[in-house]
Amino acid sequence: MAPSEGLVRLMPTDAATLEGTENRKDLPCTVNPDKPVLGFDLKFHVNFEITLPIKELAGTENQLTMVFRVTPDDHSAGTYFSHHFQVPAIERDEGGPAYLYGSFNVGEGKYHVDWLMRDRTERICSFHWDSEASLPQKDKQMVLQIVPGAVQAIDAEIFKQEAPIQREQKPAPLNVKVMVNFAPQDAYGSTLRPLDTRALLSMLRSIAREPRISKFSVVAYNMQQQKVFYRQDEVPQIDFPGLGRAVKTLHLGTVDLKQLVQKHSDTDFLTQLMTTEIKDPKDDLDALIFAGPKVMLDDGVSADVLKQFSDVKFPVFYMNYNANPQANPWRDAIGNAVRTLKGVEYTISRPRDLFFAWSEIMGRIVKSKLGRSATTEATLH
Repeated sequence: MAPSEGLVRLMPTDAATLEGTENRKDLPCTVNPDKPVLGFDLKFHVNFEITLPIKELAGTENQLTMVFRVTPDDHSAGTYFSHHFQVPAIERDEGGPAYLYGSFNVGEGKYHVDWLMRDRTERICSFHWDSEASLPQKDKQMVLQIVPGAVQAIDAEIFKQEAPIQREQKPAPLNVKVMVNFAPQDAYGSTLRPLDTRALLSMLRSIAREPRISKFSVVAYNMQQQKVFYRQDEVPQIDFPGLGRAVKTLHLGTVDLKQLVQKHSDTDFLTQLMTTEIKDPKDDLDALIFAGPKVMLDDGVSADVLKQFSDVKFPVFYMNYNANPQANPWRDAIGNAVRTLKGVEYTISRPRDLFFAWSEIMGRIVKSKLGRSATTEATLH
Protein backbone atom coordinates (compact mmCIF):
# COMPACT_ATOMS: atom_id res chain seq x y z
CA MET A 1 0.00 0.00 0.00
CA ALA A 2 1.64 3.23 -1.17
CA PRO A 3 1.84 5.98 1.48
CA SER A 4 0.14 9.32 0.83
CA GLU A 5 1.99 12.29 2.32
CA GLY A 6 4.06 9.84 4.35
CA LEU A 7 1.08 7.96 5.78
CA VAL A 8 -0.84 4.85 4.77
CA ARG A 9 -4.58 5.59 4.83
CA LEU A 10 -6.60 2.87 6.60
CA MET A 11 -10.23 2.48 7.56
CA PRO A 12 -10.59 3.29 11.31
CA THR A 13 -11.71 -0.26 12.12
CA ASP A 14 -8.75 -1.74 10.22
CA ALA A 15 -6.30 0.57 11.98
CA ALA A 16 -7.74 -0.30 15.39
CA THR A 17 -7.63 -4.05 14.64
CA LEU A 18 -4.01 -3.96 13.51
CA GLU A 19 -3.04 -2.05 16.64
CA GLY A 20 -4.81 -4.56 18.87
CA THR A 21 -3.17 -7.61 20.43
CA GLU A 22 -6.15 -9.99 20.54
CA ASN A 23 -6.98 -12.31 17.65
CA ARG A 24 -10.54 -11.68 16.41
CA LYS A 25 -12.79 -14.45 15.10
CA ASP A 26 -15.97 -12.66 13.93
CA LEU A 27 -15.09 -14.29 10.63
CA PRO A 28 -13.89 -17.71 11.86
CA CYS A 29 -10.63 -18.23 9.98
CA THR A 30 -7.29 -19.79 10.91
CA VAL A 31 -3.91 -18.42 9.84
CA ASN A 32 -0.89 -20.72 9.51
CA PRO A 33 2.34 -18.80 8.81
CA ASP A 34 5.42 -20.66 7.55
CA LYS A 35 8.97 -19.93 8.60
CA PRO A 36 10.83 -17.65 6.14
CA VAL A 37 12.39 -19.68 3.34
CA LEU A 38 15.30 -18.49 1.19
CA GLY A 39 14.37 -18.64 -2.49
CA PHE A 40 16.61 -19.03 -5.53
CA ASP A 41 16.23 -15.27 -6.00
CA LEU A 42 18.23 -14.94 -2.74
CA LYS A 43 15.37 -13.32 -0.88
CA PHE A 44 13.50 -14.75 2.11
CA HIS A 45 9.88 -15.62 1.29
CA VAL A 46 7.31 -15.56 4.08
CA ASN A 47 4.24 -17.59 3.10
CA PHE A 48 1.03 -18.04 5.05
CA GLU A 49 -2.19 -19.99 4.55
CA ILE A 50 -5.69 -18.92 5.59
CA THR A 51 -8.40 -21.52 6.16
CA LEU A 52 -12.08 -20.77 6.73
CA PRO A 53 -15.31 -22.80 6.39
CA ILE A 54 -16.98 -22.38 3.00
CA LYS A 55 -20.38 -22.18 4.73
CA GLU A 56 -19.29 -18.82 6.21
CA LEU A 57 -19.19 -17.44 2.65
CA ALA A 58 -22.48 -18.97 1.50
CA GLY A 59 -24.92 -16.67 -0.29
CA THR A 60 -24.54 -14.07 -2.99
CA GLU A 61 -21.19 -12.86 -4.26
CA ASN A 62 -18.84 -11.59 -1.58
CA GLN A 63 -15.45 -9.97 -1.28
CA LEU A 64 -12.73 -10.72 1.24
CA THR A 65 -10.23 -7.95 1.93
CA MET A 66 -6.87 -8.79 3.45
CA VAL A 67 -4.84 -6.02 5.11
CA PHE A 68 -1.61 -6.59 7.01
CA ARG A 69 1.44 -4.75 8.30
CA VAL A 70 5.01 -6.09 8.57
CA THR A 71 7.23 -4.22 11.04
CA PRO A 72 10.97 -4.86 11.46
CA ASP A 73 12.21 -5.55 14.99
CA ASP A 74 14.08 -2.23 15.02
CA HIS A 75 10.62 -0.54 15.18
CA SER A 76 11.15 1.34 11.92
CA ALA A 77 8.06 2.13 9.86
CA GLY A 78 5.94 -0.88 8.96
CA THR A 79 5.12 -1.90 5.39
CA TYR A 80 1.41 -2.30 4.60
CA PHE A 81 -0.15 -4.75 2.15
CA SER A 82 -3.70 -5.28 0.93
CA HIS A 83 -5.32 -7.86 -1.29
CA HIS A 84 -8.89 -8.50 -2.44
CA PHE A 85 -10.42 -11.92 -3.09
CA GLN A 86 -13.61 -12.06 -5.13
CA VAL A 87 -15.93 -14.80 -3.83
CA PRO A 88 -18.55 -16.25 -6.22
CA ALA A 89 -22.10 -17.11 -5.16
CA ILE A 90 -22.03 -20.22 -2.94
CA GLU A 91 -24.91 -22.56 -2.15
CA ARG A 92 -26.05 -22.70 1.48
CA ASP A 93 -25.41 -26.44 1.76
CA GLU A 94 -21.78 -26.26 0.60
CA GLY A 95 -19.32 -27.72 3.11
CA GLY A 96 -15.61 -28.10 3.66
CA PRO A 97 -12.83 -25.52 4.01
CA ALA A 98 -11.70 -22.72 1.71
CA TYR A 99 -7.97 -21.98 1.40
CA LEU A 100 -6.34 -18.64 0.66
CA TYR A 101 -2.66 -17.78 0.51
CA GLY A 102 -0.42 -14.78 1.02
CA SER A 103 3.30 -14.06 0.87
CA PHE A 104 5.92 -11.32 1.00
CA ASN A 105 9.71 -10.99 0.90
CA VAL A 106 12.06 -9.94 3.70
CA GLY A 107 15.77 -9.60 4.33
CA GLU A 108 17.54 -11.06 7.34
CA GLY A 109 16.04 -9.92 10.63
CA LYS A 110 13.10 -10.24 13.02
CA TYR A 111 9.62 -9.01 12.10
CA HIS A 112 6.18 -8.63 13.63
CA VAL A 113 3.11 -9.18 11.46
CA ASP A 114 -0.34 -7.72 12.21
CA TRP A 115 -2.93 -9.23 9.88
CA LEU A 116 -6.68 -9.01 9.30
CA MET A 117 -9.29 -10.12 6.79
CA ARG A 118 -12.87 -8.85 6.54
CA ASP A 119 -15.90 -9.59 4.39
CA ARG A 120 -18.53 -7.18 3.05
CA THR A 121 -20.55 -7.37 6.29
CA GLU A 122 -17.46 -6.16 8.19
CA ARG A 123 -16.90 -9.45 10.00
CA ILE A 124 -13.20 -9.56 10.86
CA CYS A 125 -10.63 -12.27 11.41
CA SER A 126 -7.29 -11.05 12.77
CA PHE A 127 -3.99 -12.67 13.69
CA HIS A 128 -0.61 -11.48 14.97
CA TRP A 129 2.69 -13.31 14.74
CA ASP A 130 6.46 -12.93 14.85
CA SER A 131 8.83 -14.11 12.16
CA GLU A 132 12.62 -14.33 11.91
CA ALA A 133 14.73 -14.73 8.76
CA SER A 134 18.31 -15.81 9.29
CA LEU A 135 21.05 -17.49 7.28
CA PRO A 136 22.83 -20.46 8.88
CA GLN A 137 26.31 -19.58 10.09
CA LYS A 138 27.92 -21.59 7.27
CA ASP A 139 26.07 -19.47 4.68
CA LYS A 140 26.77 -16.03 6.15
CA GLN A 141 29.08 -15.16 3.25
CA MET A 142 26.18 -15.35 0.83
CA VAL A 143 25.21 -11.96 -0.62
CA LEU A 144 21.41 -11.70 -0.65
CA GLN A 145 19.38 -9.66 -3.12
CA ILE A 146 17.54 -7.90 -0.28
CA VAL A 147 19.09 -5.94 2.61
CA PRO A 148 18.50 -6.83 6.28
CA GLY A 149 15.27 -5.41 7.68
CA ALA A 150 13.73 -4.80 4.24
CA VAL A 151 10.15 -5.83 3.44
CA GLN A 152 8.97 -6.21 -0.16
CA ALA A 153 5.98 -7.44 -2.11
CA ILE A 154 6.41 -10.61 -4.15
CA ASP A 155 7.23 -9.63 -7.72
CA ALA A 156 4.47 -11.03 -9.90
CA GLU A 157 6.44 -10.45 -13.13
CA ILE A 158 9.23 -12.99 -12.96
CA PHE A 159 10.63 -12.04 -16.39
CA LYS A 160 11.13 -8.36 -15.58
CA GLN A 161 14.23 -6.66 -16.96
CA GLU A 162 17.36 -6.44 -14.83
CA ALA A 163 18.52 -2.99 -13.77
CA PRO A 164 21.52 -1.70 -15.79
CA ILE A 165 24.89 -2.78 -14.41
CA GLN A 166 28.18 -0.94 -14.74
CA ARG A 167 30.36 -3.42 -16.60
CA GLU A 168 34.05 -3.70 -15.84
CA GLN A 169 36.32 -3.14 -18.85
CA LYS A 170 39.66 -4.04 -17.25
CA PRO A 171 41.10 -6.58 -17.31
CA ALA A 172 39.72 -7.82 -20.64
CA PRO A 173 35.90 -8.13 -20.41
CA LEU A 174 34.40 -11.59 -20.65
CA ASN A 175 32.20 -13.13 -23.34
CA VAL A 176 29.94 -15.95 -22.11
CA LYS A 177 27.37 -18.18 -23.81
CA VAL A 178 24.56 -19.76 -21.76
CA MET A 179 22.47 -22.66 -23.07
CA VAL A 180 19.33 -23.08 -20.96
CA ASN A 181 16.96 -26.01 -21.20
CA PHE A 182 13.61 -24.56 -20.13
CA ALA A 183 11.92 -27.79 -19.11
CA PRO A 184 10.13 -29.20 -16.04
CA GLN A 185 11.88 -31.58 -13.64
CA ASP A 186 9.62 -34.30 -15.03
CA ALA A 187 10.82 -34.76 -18.61
CA TYR A 188 7.26 -35.66 -19.64
CA GLY A 189 5.57 -32.87 -17.67
CA SER A 190 3.01 -30.78 -19.49
CA THR A 191 3.77 -27.53 -17.64
CA LEU A 192 6.71 -25.57 -16.29
CA ARG A 193 6.05 -25.11 -12.58
CA PRO A 194 6.63 -21.57 -11.28
CA LEU A 195 9.22 -22.98 -8.86
CA ASP A 196 11.21 -24.52 -11.73
CA THR A 197 10.93 -21.41 -13.89
CA ARG A 198 12.13 -19.18 -11.04
CA ALA A 199 15.08 -21.48 -10.36
CA LEU A 200 16.19 -21.43 -14.01
CA LEU A 201 15.75 -17.66 -14.18
CA SER A 202 17.75 -17.22 -10.98
CA MET A 203 20.66 -19.04 -12.62
CA LEU A 204 20.41 -16.74 -15.62
CA ARG A 205 20.10 -13.64 -13.44
CA SER A 206 23.19 -14.62 -11.43
CA ILE A 207 25.11 -14.63 -14.69
CA ALA A 208 23.48 -11.43 -15.98
CA ARG A 209 24.44 -9.53 -12.80
CA GLU A 210 28.14 -10.34 -13.07
CA PRO A 211 29.92 -7.01 -13.85
CA ARG A 212 32.99 -8.78 -15.29
CA ILE A 213 30.93 -10.16 -18.20
CA SER A 214 30.34 -7.66 -21.02
CA LYS A 215 28.88 -9.91 -23.74
CA PHE A 216 26.13 -12.48 -23.33
CA SER A 217 24.81 -15.07 -25.75
CA VAL A 218 21.68 -16.93 -24.68
CA VAL A 219 20.31 -20.07 -26.33
CA ALA A 220 16.98 -21.15 -24.80
CA TYR A 221 15.76 -24.56 -25.91
CA ASN A 222 13.35 -27.28 -24.84
CA MET A 223 14.34 -30.95 -25.06
CA GLN A 224 10.75 -32.19 -25.02
CA GLN A 225 9.88 -30.24 -28.17
CA GLN A 226 13.43 -30.52 -29.51
CA LYS A 227 13.72 -26.93 -30.59
CA VAL A 228 15.54 -23.68 -29.87
CA PHE A 229 12.80 -21.15 -29.16
CA TYR A 230 14.84 -18.06 -28.27
CA ARG A 231 18.33 -16.71 -28.73
CA GLN A 232 20.47 -13.61 -28.31
CA ASP A 233 23.99 -13.31 -29.65
CA GLU A 234 26.76 -11.27 -28.01
CA VAL A 235 24.57 -8.61 -26.43
CA PRO A 236 25.50 -6.34 -23.48
CA GLN A 237 22.31 -7.22 -21.57
CA ILE A 238 20.01 -10.23 -21.50
CA ASP A 239 16.46 -9.43 -22.64
CA PHE A 240 14.40 -11.11 -19.91
CA PRO A 241 10.98 -9.79 -21.07
CA GLY A 242 11.72 -11.10 -24.57
CA LEU A 243 12.69 -14.46 -23.12
CA GLY A 244 9.47 -14.50 -21.10
CA ARG A 245 7.36 -13.94 -24.21
CA ALA A 246 9.18 -16.79 -25.94
CA VAL A 247 8.70 -19.17 -22.97
CA LYS A 248 4.95 -18.55 -23.16
CA THR A 249 4.91 -19.94 -26.71
CA LEU A 250 6.01 -23.38 -25.50
CA HIS A 251 3.30 -26.04 -25.70
CA LEU A 252 4.63 -28.76 -23.44
CA GLY A 253 2.96 -32.13 -23.41
CA THR A 254 2.62 -32.21 -27.21
CA VAL A 255 4.97 -34.16 -29.48
CA ASP A 256 5.56 -33.59 -33.19
CA LEU A 257 4.74 -36.65 -35.31
CA LYS A 258 8.20 -36.45 -36.90
CA GLN A 259 9.76 -37.02 -33.49
CA LEU A 260 7.75 -40.21 -33.03
CA VAL A 261 8.74 -41.53 -36.46
CA GLN A 262 12.44 -40.65 -36.15
CA LYS A 263 14.30 -43.01 -33.84
CA HIS A 264 16.50 -41.25 -31.24
CA SER A 265 15.35 -37.83 -32.45
CA ASP A 266 16.13 -36.39 -29.01
CA THR A 267 19.77 -37.51 -29.23
CA ASP A 268 20.01 -36.14 -32.77
CA PHE A 269 18.65 -32.78 -31.61
CA LEU A 270 21.10 -32.51 -28.70
CA THR A 271 24.00 -33.58 -30.94
CA GLN A 272 23.14 -30.97 -33.56
CA LEU A 273 22.62 -28.31 -30.90
CA MET A 274 26.03 -28.94 -29.33
CA THR A 275 27.76 -29.15 -32.70
CA THR A 276 26.27 -25.83 -33.80
CA GLU A 277 26.75 -23.89 -30.58
CA ILE A 278 30.14 -25.15 -29.39
CA LYS A 279 31.86 -24.89 -32.76
CA ASP A 280 30.21 -21.63 -33.88
CA PRO A 281 33.07 -19.90 -35.80
CA LYS A 282 31.87 -16.39 -34.93
CA ASP A 283 32.16 -17.07 -31.21
CA ASP A 284 35.17 -15.86 -29.27
CA LEU A 285 34.00 -17.33 -25.99
CA ASP A 286 35.51 -17.21 -22.54
CA ALA A 287 33.06 -19.82 -21.21
CA LEU A 288 30.13 -21.99 -22.22
CA ILE A 289 27.53 -22.73 -19.54
CA PHE A 290 24.78 -25.33 -19.78
CA ALA A 291 21.87 -24.87 -17.37
CA GLY A 292 18.67 -26.79 -16.75
CA PRO A 293 17.18 -30.03 -15.44
CA LYS A 294 18.61 -33.43 -16.28
CA VAL A 295 18.30 -34.75 -19.82
CA MET A 296 18.03 -38.55 -19.54
CA LEU A 297 18.35 -40.13 -23.02
CA ASP A 298 18.60 -43.74 -24.13
CA ASP A 299 21.67 -42.75 -26.15
CA GLY A 300 23.88 -39.77 -25.39
CA VAL A 301 26.00 -37.67 -27.74
CA SER A 302 28.53 -40.05 -29.32
CA ALA A 303 32.20 -40.01 -28.40
CA ASP A 304 33.11 -39.40 -32.08
CA VAL A 305 31.06 -36.19 -32.10
CA LEU A 306 32.56 -35.00 -28.82
CA LYS A 307 36.08 -35.54 -30.22
CA GLN A 308 35.36 -32.67 -32.60
CA PHE A 309 35.42 -30.35 -29.60
CA SER A 310 38.77 -31.49 -28.21
CA ASP A 311 40.45 -28.26 -29.37
CA VAL A 312 37.98 -26.00 -27.55
CA LYS A 313 39.99 -23.47 -25.55
CA PHE A 314 37.31 -22.09 -23.24
CA PRO A 315 36.03 -23.84 -20.07
CA VAL A 316 32.65 -25.59 -20.08
CA PHE A 317 30.26 -25.77 -17.11
CA TYR A 318 26.95 -27.44 -16.34
CA MET A 319 24.58 -25.97 -13.73
CA ASN A 320 22.29 -28.96 -13.33
CA TYR A 321 19.01 -27.99 -11.64
CA ASN A 322 17.96 -31.08 -9.70
CA ALA A 323 15.39 -30.41 -6.97
CA ASN A 324 15.64 -34.00 -5.68
CA PRO A 325 19.12 -35.39 -6.38
CA GLN A 326 18.49 -38.51 -4.28
CA ALA A 327 15.72 -39.57 -6.66
CA ASN A 328 17.93 -39.23 -9.73
CA PRO A 329 21.65 -39.43 -8.85
CA TRP A 330 22.81 -40.60 -12.30
CA ARG A 331 24.75 -38.41 -14.73
CA ASP A 332 22.64 -37.31 -17.70
CA ALA A 333 23.47 -36.81 -21.39
CA ILE A 334 24.67 -33.21 -20.95
CA GLY A 335 26.69 -34.15 -17.86
CA ASN A 336 28.44 -36.93 -19.81
CA ALA A 337 29.26 -34.53 -22.64
CA VAL A 338 30.58 -31.88 -20.26
CA ARG A 339 32.72 -34.47 -18.50
CA THR A 340 34.23 -35.55 -21.83
CA LEU A 341 35.02 -31.90 -22.56
CA LYS A 342 36.84 -31.76 -19.20
CA GLY A 343 34.19 -29.39 -17.90
CA VAL A 344 32.73 -29.10 -14.42
CA GLU A 345 29.18 -30.01 -13.35
CA TYR A 346 27.36 -28.47 -10.37
CA THR A 347 24.15 -29.85 -8.90
CA ILE A 348 21.79 -26.99 -7.99
CA SER A 349 19.15 -28.12 -5.48
CA ARG A 350 19.07 -25.18 -3.05
CA PRO A 351 19.77 -21.45 -3.22
CA ARG A 352 23.14 -21.92 -1.47
CA ASP A 353 24.17 -24.37 -4.23
CA LEU A 354 23.57 -21.68 -6.84
CA PHE A 355 25.46 -18.99 -4.92
CA PHE A 356 28.57 -21.07 -4.26
CA ALA A 357 28.52 -22.74 -7.70
CA TRP A 358 28.43 -19.39 -9.49
CA SER A 359 31.21 -17.99 -7.28
CA GLU A 360 33.43 -20.95 -8.21
CA ILE A 361 32.49 -20.81 -11.90
CA MET A 362 33.48 -17.13 -12.12
CA GLY A 363 36.79 -17.89 -10.43
CA ARG A 364 37.51 -20.60 -12.99
CA ILE A 365 36.49 -18.38 -15.93
CA VAL A 366 38.75 -15.53 -14.81
CA LYS A 367 41.66 -17.92 -14.19
CA SER A 368 41.21 -19.47 -17.63
CA LYS A 369 41.04 -16.05 -19.29
CA LEU A 370 44.22 -14.87 -17.58
CA GLY A 371 46.00 -18.10 -18.48
CA ARG A 372 45.09 -17.85 -22.17
CA SER A 373 46.03 -14.16 -22.27
CA ALA A 374 49.44 -14.93 -20.76
CA THR A 375 49.99 -17.73 -23.31
CA THR A 376 49.06 -15.41 -26.18
CA GLU A 377 51.47 -12.70 -24.97
CA ALA A 378 54.28 -15.23 -24.59
CA THR A 379 53.66 -16.48 -28.15
CA LEU A 380 53.73 -12.94 -29.57
CA HIS A 381 57.04 -12.21 -27.87
